[in-house]
Amino acid sequence: MKTRTQQIEELQKEWTQPRWEGITRPYSAEDVVKLRGSVNPECTLAQLGAAKMWRLLHGESKKGYINSLGALTGGQALQQAKAGIEAVYLSGWQVAADANLAASMYPDQSLYPANSVPAVVERINNTFRRADQIQWSAGIEPGDPRYVDYFLPIVADAEAGFGGVLNAFELMKAMIEAGAAAVHFEDQLASVKKCGHMGGKVLVPTQEAIQKLVAARLAADVTGVPTLLVARTDADAADLITSDCDPYDSEFITGERTSEGFFRTHAALSKRSAVAWRMRHMLTWSGVKPPRRIWNWRVALHKLSTRNIRQTAGL
Repeated sequence: MKTRTQQIEELQKEWTQPRWEGITRPYSAEDVVKLRGSVNPECTLAQLGAAKMWRLLHGESKKGYINSLGALTGGQALQQAKAGIEAVYLSGWQVAADANLAASMYPDQSLYPANSVPAVVERINNTFRRADQIQWSAGIEPGDPRYVDYFLPIVADAEAGFGGVLNAFELMKAMIEAGAAAVHFEDQLASVKKCGHMGGKVLVPTQEAIQKLVAARLAADVTGVPTLLVARTDADAADLITSDCDPYDSEFITGERTSEGFFRTHAALSKRSAVAWRMRHMLTWSGVKPPRRIWNWRVALHKLSTRNIRQTAGL
């Protein structure tokens, strides 16, 4: 068992690796180790999935991009693996509609129990494990033309975190423990979250969105997994925000307020460029409709810095 000092030194060394170039952490290795406890169980499937997802994003994908489909059951994910799909996307709307722990059908408004998506991640990974055990028992190993790499990395939807920063931290831990390779959080107000194509979306201030992303990265560091964190924004379509407290949001606030107390804003992609710049996450996701606007989003990001911000718009 490693001592506290050994863990801290190991983590400090890890953060100097190219994998973490440009990633901002407003906490120390000591802070992370304090939260681990004397025994920190390994999350093997999440480790493997995150490493595989990273390699796919950096040159190992078959087509130069990652081709994926949604799956809400282990059986669906299994068929995708057999068909040569390289990753599984587990969407919150699918879980809301037909795979949540409330055993109900909901619209895409974060109404289902918060542990529903981690439960489906675990179910899919259990299916992958069973399929892999079957082919292994038959003597089929990597290199055999019959071999199927069933352990596809899973990109899981954390919605808006189902609450505040502590909720985001706990949800991220649950995702990782279930075996997720990547997790995305959006910047809507969790209590009134709406599907991306619906009107009436309410954003939280930029600093609050960043705090949730920090909490999620902290959870990944505590578990010791290099999970890919996807920062999603609905700023292109939303025209409401909860507060005018953040200077990054001030130029987009009109001065009008609704009867509920929300502030009206000008919808704009550049409104959330600050999130990617201030945090430098692995990926960003903007729910834009015309493809040409994805390029505009990328340009807005790069105007904020001459440095190479690793990002992808529209995962």
